[in-house]
Amino acid sequence: MTGTVFCPKDYNCIVVLGPTAVGKTSLAVRLALETDSHIISADSRQVYRGLDIGSGKDLCEYTVDGKSVPYHLIDITDLSKEYSVFDYQQDFYRVFESLNEKGIVPVVAGGTGMYLDSVVRGYGLVPVPENPELRRKLGSYTLEELDAMLLELRPELHTRASLADRDRTMRAIEIETYMKEHGETGKEKPEVIPLIIGTSLPRESLKHNISVRLRERLDNGMIDEVRGLHDNGASWQRLENLGLEYKFVSDYLQGKIKSDDELFDLLNLAIGQFAKRQETWFRGMEKKGALIHWLPSIPDKELKAAAALNIIKAYIKR
Repeated sequence: MTGTVFCPKDYNCIVVLGPTAVGKTSLAVRLALETDSHIISADSRQVYRGLDIGSGKDLCEYTVDGKSVPYHLIDITDLSKEYSVFDYQQDFYRVFESLNEKGIVPVVAGGTGMYLDSVVRGYGLVPVPENPELRRKLGSYTLEELDAMLLELRPELHTRASLADRDRTMRAIEIETYMKEHGETGKEKPEVIPLIIGTSLPRESLKHNISVRLRERLDNGMIDEVRGLHDNGASWQRLENLGLEYKFVSDYLQGKIKSDDELFDLLNLAIGQFAKRQETWFRGMEKKGALIHWLPSIPDKELKAAAALNIIKAYIKR
C-alpha cells in the first residue's frame, strides 16, 4: 500500500471506530503505516495529560518495528480545562486541514461517539459561554436524568450512548439550550468525506478482553495514577466525572468501594455496559446515514487488518 495515491473525490479520511477493547488503536496504526498516514485520536479522555493508564493511551502501540506513526489530539490539555465537543471539533478541523493540505489522508481512531459524529456529520456548534445558573440546576441531576434531558433537547444525538461523563453531558445540555435560543453557527467547515471502518468482537471475546485489560491496568499502576492526579490538585468530583476507571478508582480511594475484588467486579461490569452503549451509538450513526464498513467479528488481528486494507483498496487509484 505504501506509495499509493488517494483519490479525493472518494474520501479524505479513514475512520476506525468500535467499542472499547476491540483493538482499534493497533488496527489504526497498521492502516496508517500501510498508507504513510497520521492518526487523529477521537477519545474524550486521551486529550488530557496525565490520564494515561486509565484512558488506555498505550502510546507504545504507535511504534511498530522501529517505525513510529505520528498522532494528534492526545495530551493536548489538562484537567483544569473542561474539554468539550466544540473544542474537539475545532481542533480536529485544524489538524485535518493541515494534513490534507500536505496530501495526507488521516486515520481517525477512537470510540467517543459524539466526537466522531461531530466531524462525520458536521455538527453546527458554536463557542457557547458557560451558564452558571443552569449548571447549578443540573448539578443535582443524576447522569440518567441528564441523558434524558439532552435526548429531549436533541433526539438525533442518541444520548443514551453517552460516555458516562457528567461534565460533558452537562456541557452538551448547556450548548443545546444556548443554540435553541441563538441558533446554530453558519461558519464554514471543511468537507470531511470519511471512509468508515467498524471493528467489533463476539460478545464473549469482548467480555474476555475487557476483563484481561482491566486486570493489566490495575496491576500496572492505575490506582496510583488516580491517587497522583488527586494529590496534584484534581478534585474527587472532577475525577469521578471522567467516568469509568477514574470514577470507580476514585470511589475506591475514598473508601466507597471496600476491596480490590469489589473494585474489579464493579468496574468490569461498568466497562461492559459502556461497550454496549458505544455499539448503540454507532448503530444510531448508521440510522442517520453514516455508511460503516464492518469488519468480520473475529479475534484474528491479521485477518481484520487484511479485510480493512481490502476495503481501502477499493477507494484508491494506483
